[in-house]
Amino acid sequence: MAELAFRDGIMDQIRLREQRFDERAYLFLLAALEHCQTRLTERRHITGPELAHSCRELALQRFGVTARIVLEHWGVTCTSDIGDIVFTLVDMGLLVSQPQDSRDDFYGVFDFADAFEREYPWSTTHV
Repeated sequence: MAELAFRDGIMDQIRLREQRFDERAYLFLLAALEHCQTRLTERRHITGPELAHSCRELALQRFGVTARIVLEHWGVTCTSDIGDIVFTLVDMGLLVSQPQDSRDDFYGVFDFADAFEREYPWSTTHV
């Protein structure tokens, strides 16, 4: 799959609204959204928790045991950060939300330490 990239000037506009996250975090979120859609029988709206879990799954697939480190390097340290990225993209008109969607949908979906370490598929700590 080709690397995603924003068109010229888009990241500059995003930075005016939100400076906490690396560009790769935004691009990764878009890839996780598509990853989630490809696993469905038909395209539909994705909920906050579904997208958060898709981010976890894709991060583990792409980065393995370093998934948490990579996400944290990009500024993403909890599922609420995923929501902040989503709603920045919504505010920019790059994603569309439903009236019932909220940043709160992303709050506490899972704990990063649990999801990327204690519950890592090959970890012995969750046995």
